[in-house]
Amino acid sequence: MESTDRIKEKYDEWVREFLLPTLKKLPEWRKFTSSFGIEIKPLYTPLDIKGDYLDRLGFPGEYPFTRGIYPSMYRSRLWTFREYSGFGSPEDTNRRYKFLISQGQTGLSVAFDLPTQLGLDPDHELAYPEVGKVGVSVPEVISMSILFDGIDIGKITTSFTINATAAEILSMYITVAESRGIDKAVLDGTIQNDILKEFIARNLYIYPPLHSMRYTTDIIAYTSKKHAKVAPNKHQWLSL
Repeated sequence: MESTDRIKEKYDEWVREFLLPTLKKLPEWRKFTSSFGIEIKPLYTPLDIKGDYLDRLGFPGEYPFTRGIYPSMYRSRLWTFREYSGFGSPEDTNRRYKFLISQGQTGLSVAFDLPTQLGLDPDHELAYPEVGKVGVSVPEVISMSILFDGIDIGKITTSFTINATAAEILSMYITVAESRGIDKAVLDGTIQNDILKEFIARNLYIYPPLHSMRYTTDIIAYTSKKHAKVAPNKHQWLSL
């Protein structure tokens, strides 16, 4: 059991070294109270409840991060708002994205049509009836460039709901970024990259499971290696 004096000392240090500097840059966006009107404190410690605390839980913004990775968490910075959206042509979806961003959306979530998910060209006989339906058609890098025309992908996070063609989609995104002078190391977002789910549940796979899993792990290795070289503490791109 930690002594009350040590806990109080550590709490004061956290407020001084972590919380106050953060709040100076990002003030809390509203007052936080319970449904009964009781003020909710930014942090609770063993000074508020009984039990061991410091060694097992720590404080927000510091190791082992069991209370969150930011000192003030969502009280200063809200989670990313992104609407799952994509339809028709890249031009259609680009206009939609710009509208969503203008309305306060802070991230993008791309819905792809069935041909793109299966790696089929739009003019393929099996693809034609599904092009642009329930998702945007992005068969090649020019379409990817149009999709994000006028959008700074170096500053916004992008989620791609894509599995069988995750590597192709990510490579096109990186190509577009680099063509605009954006370092791929600053790209932030996710690809679903879950081929086993596709194989078992939706049948939207291209290769057999063994080969698909190699494809999946290659993407993980690439994104991890890329960030380990240029930003060892910032694994911004998630492959699963």
